[in-house]
Amino acid sequence: MLEDLSGNGLLLHHWDTDGICSAQLLLEYLSDKDLINRTPILGNYYLTQEEIEEYSNFDFIIIADMSLPRQNILTLAKKAKIRIFDHHLGEEITEVFHHNPVIKGKDPNHYPSTSWIINTYLGNDPNLFAFLGVVGDNEKRIQDNPVFFGLITDFCQREDIEFDDLLTMVQLLDSNYKIGDKKGVENAPQYLLTYGNIRDILDNKKWQKNLSNLTVAIEKQLQEGPEEINSILLKRMDTPYNIISTVTRMIFWKTGKTTVVINTGFFKEFDQFYVRSNQSMEDLIKKGKNIGFKCGGKREVFGAIVPKNQSENFITQVIEFLT
Repeated sequence: MLEDLSGNGLLLHHWDTDGICSAQLLLEYLSDKDLINRTPILGNYYLTQEEIEEYSNFDFIIIADMSLPRQNILTLAKKAKIRIFDHHLGEEITEVFHHNPVIKGKDPNHYPSTSWIINTYLGNDPNLFAFLGVVGDNEKRIQDNPVFFGLITDFCQREDIEFDDLLTMVQLLDSNYKIGDKKGVENAPQYLLTYGNIRDILDNKKWQKNLSNLTVAIEKQLQEGPEEINSILLKRMDTPYNIISTVTRMIFWKTGKTTVVINTGFFKEFDQFYVRSNQSMEDLIKKGKNIGFKCGGKREVFGAIVPKNQSENFITQVIEFLT
């Protein structure tokens, strides 16, 4: 389903480590194709009309690690061949090639990242970029997955690296989107194509500077604790950095309690919502989409972009849903 693609192509990928590494794997495999990579406007779970118009000029489009709205996909499919690789919850789009074992009922624990799904689909041996996507989407929680943590441990032993090295590489790659550097995200897969060894990632000066600035911003947010409503933790913040998922994850892992975070500082007209919980987020994702919000997520994660004038009402709805 990839070899038959011809003409000028676009690889549209998520902005985090899983998306970047998924893009690297595809760019390397399709090196003989006329293919460029892009990421949507950072923080958006959908394509704007301007993006759709721009992307409609391509003959084929590969979408990696993004659960874009069905209408976005069908609009692009009018002019381009579409190939989707993903592991997020959502709706299967049967009109195009949509490779997502999770939405077809497979156990998410067996498909912990899009990079792993793509690497397997391509017939590659397990490698750094497949594992970085896994660690990026799961971080230390992957240690509770005996199959994958065993594979990662074996890989680290072969490469003479530590699990913490993988975590650091993830933080460095993620630093591009967290500081709002869209071009940096798009350059990252190209940089990884020149990969020689892990020092090429760990010693990247630009990413190290990004990470230093982000560490200060995250620590500042964590100093101001969340409020508790019906055993649900609610954290409000106002920052231009795209650190909402990191802050949510750190609060959730520290407390073990369902955590809701809203950031009012990233978009001018919208607020970011992020939820982490031990309960399934599938129905909350459906609820958000039914309201008309752009949202998505995985079994334990919910993210949404909400108009500012509807945020307070939506907070109430989310708290009620979670309790």
